[in-house]
Amino acid sequence: MHVLVTGAAGFIGFHLARRLLSDGHSVVGIDNCNDYYDVQLKKDRLAQLEVLPAARSRFRFELLDLADRAGMEALFARENFSHVVNLAAQAGVRYSLQNPASYISSNLTGFGHLLEGCRHGGVAHLLFASSSSVYGLNAARPYSERHNVDHPVSLYAASKKSNELMAHAYSHLYRLPCTGLRFFTVYGPWGRPDMALHLFTTAILRGEPIKVFNQGRMRRDFTYIDDIVEGMIRLLPLAAAPDPAFDPAAPDPSSSSAPWRIYNIGNHQTVELNEFIAVLEEALGKKARKELLPMQPGDVEATWADINALTLATGFAPTTPLREGIARFAAWYREYYNA
Repeated sequence: MHVLVTGAAGFIGFHLARRLLSDGHSVVGIDNCNDYYDVQLKKDRLAQLEVLPAARSRFRFELLDLADRAGMEALFARENFSHVVNLAAQAGVRYSLQNPASYISSNLTGFGHLLEGCRHGGVAHLLFASSSSVYGLNAARPYSERHNVDHPVSLYAASKKSNELMAHAYSHLYRLPCTGLRFFTVYGPWGRPDMALHLFTTAILRGEPIKVFNQGRMRRDFTYIDDIVEGMIRLLPLAAAPDPAFDPAAPDPSSSSAPWRIYNIGNHQTVELNEFIAVLEEALGKKARKELLPMQPGDVEATWADINALTLATGFAPTTPLREGIARFAAWYREYYNA
């Protein structure tokens, strides 16, 4: 495959690009390398990709923003991508309360440019990142792709739901195979500094208090990065196809008469934040000082993924235990930051 990976300097994009290269595919990575978090971390991820033996002949990186229409058109005109994986987005639920314009530009305008490129470029399959945050006010758990997701509680979540709808329109109109992936709290080495695991580790090692929202009673379906990548690798060659059982009189929100599908990718387990912190304390060999706080606007109390559809389609289910995943992250953190 000749694959475009957007957000290649990001956490998930970096890991996916590395796996694709190791599997023998060619990869073009793009990223705008914005300063939402430490740009040096993004550069260091790219440096890891560029030293791979496969990178000499099968990897190229371009500094490019999805919102740059002319740049995106030129990219698709130069390349003949067989597959596209969209992992570029303005991330973060809480940040969307402070800087909504960046979500409109990247997650909506940028995604529209990507769909146009795939449409005119004859791409065989578009795999795109959605999020567990789309479930919003839905209290039925575990979250199923068949559940209604019309009540987001943040602009970030709304933008991800919008991506699913935009992709469906293109899939219906132009028969572009599109698969959306609802990620559940991804963690692991090279992870984002704005995520709880990274923030907690930094604070604990410095002897500073950690901010624990909802008194630590929130629950999350923590999913290790290698499991996320394995799910994507298995789905990428499985171009979405029309569902022959789709009934427009009682439509299934996860499938369509168009070549469009939605899948959860999670660990299919829900862990309380207090337990997560205890496992991290064990890995670091140091206790946390907790600052107990109420729920933040835009947050949900619990996430939990039903992954039956993913397992049925790919034969895969995540297997990495939380204790093992956190230990790997802690080892990477100490090495990377000399902590």
